[in-house]
Amino acid sequence: MTRIRSTFSKKSKYYISQHAFLTVYHHCLNYADWKAEYDASIGLQHGNSDGGSRIGNPTASQAIRLMDLSKRIDLIRNTAHDVEPDLDPWLLMYVTDESMTFDKLKALGMPCERDMFYDRRRKFYWIMAKKMGY
Repeated sequence: MTRIRSTFSKKSKYYISQHAFLTVYHHCLNYADWKAEYDASIGLQHGNSDGGSRIGNPTASQAIRLMDLSKRIDLIRNTAHDVEPDLDPWLLMYVTDESMTFDKLKALGMPCERDMFYDRRRKFYWIMAKKMGY
């Protein structure tokens, strides 16, 4: 279940619909899986990468998959950096890990307070929604 309120005030400068927010939120939570798959997939894959019995080009299929994973990973990383370059490591940790909390980030040395962080978090989801076409 989502730990972040998914309803933003329509008066907010970072308003996005609840469905757009949840789409972006869950997209970001896939970051760790995509990163692990990308890191494990460097190199050539043996056999037919599409899982079928027909002859294919596993190197091309692997390259296409790696390019797709790279785009997804970079979208999240770049958006965090665009929002606030000084906070991007903490923002990235927060939006990609459902168990991360503001207090945990503060204990890790995050250099801002709650109001500023939550404002940047809202801005992150707003920018991601725009980049994803919502």
